[in-house]
Amino acid sequence: MKTVDKYLFQALDSYPYSLEETIESLDYALSYDDKNTMALCLYGQVLSDQLFKYEEAKEYFQQAISININSIEVYPFYIHTLILNEDYKEAKKLIDFALTIKGINKVELFLKKVMLLESQQKFKKALKALKKAKLVTINSAYDYDIEVTEKRVNKKIKKDSKKEQPVKNKKK
Repeated sequence: MKTVDKYLFQALDSYPYSLEETIESLDYALSYDDKNTMALCLYGQVLSDQLFKYEEAKEYFQQAISININSIEVYPFYIHTLILNEDYKEAKKLIDFALTIKGINKVELFLKKVMLLESQQKFKKALKALKKAKLVTINSAYDYDIEVTEKRVNKKIKKDSKKEQPVKNKKK
């Protein structure tokens, strides 16, 4: 095992419970190998999820992908950051591309697609993406997430359809 891996494992073990230890371990890992895509990805996660510095986080994710376009660990976190930053077109393109990468977790990508469509209030399209997520699931690890997401989207569809119904005038 390389030294960089030792520090990477420490960072992964510390995140998100001890951010100071996470950053310290990531700094050490990147000092040994500044092209380590997993370390760059985790740095991006910290910036996005903890510090809400989406533009900086995007730079770390882009750097990781430029080093290795097949870094399957990067795409879900990068897409999540793009959606939070309301970079919807970029997120859609990245999802479409990531779905072509061999070995990537397609269920997770379809759930990100649902998140994207839901954030754009395209609820019926979100349900179609959710259906695809169900079809590509090969274990029950995502069943709960899919079920909860489906309930939430269906609730939004019901609320949305109630808004669209015209209020009937009462005769006096």
